[in-house]
Amino acid sequence: MSDVGRGVRLLVRGQRWAAGHGRWYGFALIPAAIALVLYAAALVALGVYADDLATWATPFADGWQETWRTLLRVSVGVLLFAGGLMLAVLTFTAVTLLIGDPFYETLSERVEDAAGGAPPAPDRPLWQELWRSLCDSLYVLMWALLCALPLFVLGFVPFVGQTAVPAIGLCVSAFFLTVELTSVAMQRRDIPVRARMRMLRARKGLALGFGVPVAAAFLVPFVAIFLMPGAVAGATLLVRELTPELTPAPPAGATGGAGAGSPASPERPGPPPA
Repeated sequence: MSDVGRGVRLLVRGQRWAAGHGRWYGFALIPAAIALVLYAAALVALGVYADDLATWATPFADGWQETWRTLLRVSVGVLLFAGGLMLAVLTFTAVTLLIGDPFYETLSERVEDAAGGAPPAPDRPLWQELWRSLCDSLYVLMWALLCALPLFVLGFVPFVGQTAVPAIGLCVSAFFLTVELTSVAMQRRDIPVRARMRMLRARKGLALGFGVPVAAAFLVPFVAIFLMPGAVAGATLLVRELTPELTPAPPAGATGGAGAGSPASPERPGPPPA
């Protein structure tokens, strides 16, 4: 439980850092807003055609009594939309990070500078970084879907599908969301995606304490836009805790905090990205 609380505190510190650095916060809203518009359009289309999709997926129920046929197809439609919503939560961060990769990389570096210094990044061209980010995100998505598929099936089980499954699904989304959010700082340390997932599995409480509030908040329309900058900042602080051997130590006398306005975390904004 101490790790869970630690994860929540790191998320709060990240949000405080973003709130205290308005210039970077403002630019971080742009890629998140673009991604949200795309996902909102996709979810609206899924909601509109959920009934047609449920009918197409259950042709065997055509001869059933109307009451049972309607109950089955409504349940399938709800599960389809819930699955689409869960997929949106799992992939929103990856898509947003791809859209705003150069900015989020710079924002993460500023957080590291404020917390004691950023390790040197690998010398790779931008296109290679983007390609690696895409491949890593697809790998994470593959595992997320493998975990989500049994939950989708269990969603048809009475009572369990309406109680335990949503809670477990939120935790699954939270874990993989944390994997995605930490990818920026992890890539700076040249840590492969498989190693990142092993590190976070070893500290599940930390990953869930950080990721569950974010995943729950991302379910609320438009909230994801405003939380994304602070989530990236908090994930950077989380990576610093997970990789002390790859992270420069804070200056003598520093508290290691990255909160806005603290003496140990001076603002080093630099020019905003064009």
